[in-house]
Amino acid sequence: MLIRRCTALPRNFPVTDEMVQCSLEDEMKEGNIYLCDYKRLDGVEPNVIHEKKQYLMAPLVLLHKTPDNKLMPIAIQLKQTPADDNPIFLPTDECDWLMAKMFVRSADFHEHEYNVHLLRTHLLAEVFAVSLLRNVPMVHPLYKLLKLHTRYTLQINVLARLRLISEGGILSESSACSREGMITILKRSLSTMTYSSLCIPDDIAERGLKAVPNFYYRDDGLRLWAIIHRFVHKVLSYYYKNDADVQRDTELQKWILDIFEHGFLSQAGTGIPEKLSTVYELVKYVTMVIYTCSAQHAAVNAGQYDYGAWMPNTPTTMQLPPTTKGTTMVGTIPNISTTVKGLATMWLLSQPSSDFVALGDYPEEHFNEEVPCKAIKDFQHELKVLSAAIRVRNTSLEIPYTYMDPTEMENSVSI
Repeated sequence: MLIRRCTALPRNFPVTDEMVQCSLEDEMKEGNIYLCDYKRLDGVEPNVIHEKKQYLMAPLVLLHKTPDNKLMPIAIQLKQTPADDNPIFLPTDECDWLMAKMFVRSADFHEHEYNVHLLRTHLLAEVFAVSLLRNVPMVHPLYKLLKLHTRYTLQINVLARLRLISEGGILSESSACSREGMITILKRSLSTMTYSSLCIPDDIAERGLKAVPNFYYRDDGLRLWAIIHRFVHKVLSYYYKNDADVQRDTELQKWILDIFEHGFLSQAGTGIPEKLSTVYELVKYVTMVIYTCSAQHAAVNAGQYDYGAWMPNTPTTMQLPPTTKGTTMVGTIPNISTTVKGLATMWLLSQPSSDFVALGDYPEEHFNEEVPCKAIKDFQHELKVLSAAIRVRNTSLEIPYTYMDPTEMENSVSI
């Protein structure tokens, strides 16, 4: 969710051709250089765990697409401002390179949990759900369409506020940033959120990721978006015959405006709609809502334990600063109790619900008209076809990518 194609090096990341042993200008022209910039974490207030100050970096990571279609990190700077105590780490640095990658992965844990996971799925889904309950009656087609996609979202978010992100919650005891730091990350993330970044076709295009090899989130996500979009169009175009129908629906317009005002704080510059004027706009917006509550949450939630269970790959905090090359590894990585709390949280969040309802299943049968009922059957058929294609592809992968398989994807943000 952070990586993007690099067409010009940031001024605060002075990587040279000699460092990476290639012509960066030529490689950027070829579309082979990519960047991860964790600037949202810069200056975030650090945590204190067991009376010991913790450390969170705001790295810049340069990646190179190699001739054998691998995306490999080639340079890491762990803080935003170049300085003598902020060197650029390179693969030739051996143990220091390994330490630098751990600091990056620790930063990624915070970007992932607070921005990508908490804000952009859980809290957005809550905004969609609350506005639906406030403004849309149960007989409305929008309510019928979205009700199951909001199932348990309020409950799981209340639990998160009580036990996970609260003062004294699990993340307060295992994360490198303080609770004030978490709020800083959330504020910065919301201030930079755009409508296009919530719509995967636009997001992939804007970040220049169409040519990234082996990018299964993109491949499966784009197909899922298209399937959801076709389904939403079939259902809503039955009720909204023309653009005027959309404009006249006061309940629909109140739903959109409530989300704009309370979810996105009326930031018009983000491109988030505050009203809908056409059937096309309505279909895209509702597609974004369903995709966020199902596919996007599955993509960023289901694999957390798979990739975080090996602690050095996802340290929830670091105990020493990387001021110079030669930092000791054992003293820097989190201690056992902190590690256990982080792993237990990731394990719990990766578990499917006990009463799992897959994307496309509508057991409550709110619709009774022929057109929307047929649209649901067509939707379910397309999802089964996609699931079969994903499973066939995964047979040839060393590490199967299963997180966006519709049959394993919850209909809502429920865990």
